[in-house]
Amino acid sequence: MKKFFKIFAVLVLLLLVYLRIAIYPQLDLISGFASKSVASGHFIDNRSLETIQQGDNDIDKIDWAKNTINDSEKYVTATVYGFKERKAIYREGLGATLINDDFDVSKPYNVPKRTKLENNLPFPYGNNEPKDTVFSNINYEKLNAAVANAFDKKGEKDKRTRSVIVIYKDKIIAEKYDTGFNKNSRILGWSMTKSLTATYFGILQKQGKIDISKPAPIAEWKNDERKNITINDLLHMNSGLEWEENYSKICDATKMLFIEEDMTQSQINKPLVGKPNNTWNYSSGTTNLLSGILRKQFKTHQEYLDFWYSSLFDKIGMNSALVETDMAGNFVGSSYGWANTRDWAKFGLLYLHKGNWNGEQLFNESWADYVALPTDTSYGNYGAQFWLNVGKKFPNVPKDMYYASGYQGQMVAVFPSHDLVIVRMGLSEKFDFDGFLSEVVGSLKK
Repeated sequence: MKKFFKIFAVLVLLLLVYLRIAIYPQLDLISGFASKSVASGHFIDNRSLETIQQGDNDIDKIDWAKNTINDSEKYVTATVYGFKERKAIYREGLGATLINDDFDVSKPYNVPKRTKLENNLPFPYGNNEPKDTVFSNINYEKLNAAVANAFDKKGEKDKRTRSVIVIYKDKIIAEKYDTGFNKNSRILGWSMTKSLTATYFGILQKQGKIDISKPAPIAEWKNDERKNITINDLLHMNSGLEWEENYSKICDATKMLFIEEDMTQSQINKPLVGKPNNTWNYSSGTTNLLSGILRKQFKTHQEYLDFWYSSLFDKIGMNSALVETDMAGNFVGSSYGWANTRDWAKFGLLYLHKGNWNGEQLFNESWADYVALPTDTSYGNYGAQFWLNVGKKFPNVPKDMYYASGYQGQMVAVFPSHDLVIVRMGLSEKFDFDGFLSEVVGSLKK
């Protein structure tokens, strides 16, 4: 019996050591993700705690967290079995921000000024309901079947699609939402936000206020070989800088999103491990660095905040759009953009029309070509903060399709050759995009 207890004690000790080494360091990230996700979903889109926990937070280990919402003071706390409490606060206009213990919640803060587009035009150039249009070259039976097949049948939890919209020649030809979602539901785009961030460089370039071919304005790089990295290299994820992006573990990306106060600094401090314009590496840190570079283009923080809305969202009537900020007041350009499905589609239409929105040119036509041009060493899969199908990742989908893409299968796909934009929002990386997109495109008769 004594021998049994000794063996049992050793096993318990080994288990505790394993938990301390392998699991405990992850608790910060687990409770951080959980509290931020609940705060965003609840306060931005009015989702219930149950809905968020069964949907957005239904992720391995994240579902360990216990979440508590404080509606009166607009914050959420999360713990993992009573350990590692994290807190996310909500501020109108800025969204939810995961904070640390030192964050001063009483400190005044700037909020973006918004101008809501209000006119009597139908979607997409206004916010009135679109006019019914029937195209003779569309097989609607095939189209509707493709869209219906993108959603789970009752009782299933596989495809996990939340919304789909298909726009052809500026007209909505198909639109569908899962239970609990509708045309007004704001949905997190995750890394589709990267494509938004890139667009601001195109807007500034048209205004003659920035030259992306010049070295990135980073003081820390001026005295070493990183001084040769251009804004163009950063937009292409081709800087050669060290960065690890693996959401299944503690890595550069997870530490940035769930621990760092100023997310624009995370990539700055990384050394070169390759050559600029010759070493493609996907990096959310790079996009947040770009957000920091955008901030430097303005004299005040208020101007930086306003620009993201006045130059893009408010221009094209993305009234639901919101990009959340970090503790330092920077837009988290890598990951935290929200909008309803129709507004995400407006962003796709802006690129389909090469920057022209109802007669106004927001960025040069050449910018749309630029973001869809393959980056060196990306094997035809990546442009400038947009993904491409030049390398035929989706073998049955047209090669000219390019798209904004986000975690769990968010997509705004642009098809220049077909005058088509398709948006899918959901919760599953396993979604069959090749089958879905090819079926929708196949419903258009040549």
